[in-house]
Amino acid sequence: MSIDLDPTGLDLPSLASAAVLGTTAEAVAALGACRDLGPALFFSDDLDDIISAKRLCQTCPVRTDCLSEAVARGERYGIWGGQLFEEGRIVLSKRRKGRPPRVPRPEDVLPEIEVPESFQYLVRASAN
Repeated sequence: MSIDLDPTGLDLPSLASAAVLGTTAEAVAALGACRDLGPALFFSDDLDDIISAKRLCQTCPVRTDCLSEAVARGERYGIWGGQLFEEGRIVLSKRRKGRPPRVPRPEDVLPEIEVPESFQYLVRASAN
């Protein structure tokens, strides 16, 4: 069975769940941009891997459902729905290990992916 899904107008996860897969978790697993990748990229401490994972999530049609499923399961670590989780909280910025450079490197900036309003409570307050 094949379904043509319009990524600009349809509610992809709901349509896929109802028509083909049965649950949102199955829709995320089958339609996620990460479906053919192993988990190493999404559970790495390496900043380059984190940036790559977040960039992949930016284009994912089931990003919001992935985040919802991760929160429902109580995921504590990893990249879920484009958000970096550490100790069950969403971390908006991260730097490389060691002493920070005097001038921040542009390639070290995490891609910004908006945190849906319903998950703002998970954003870790910055330590200033």
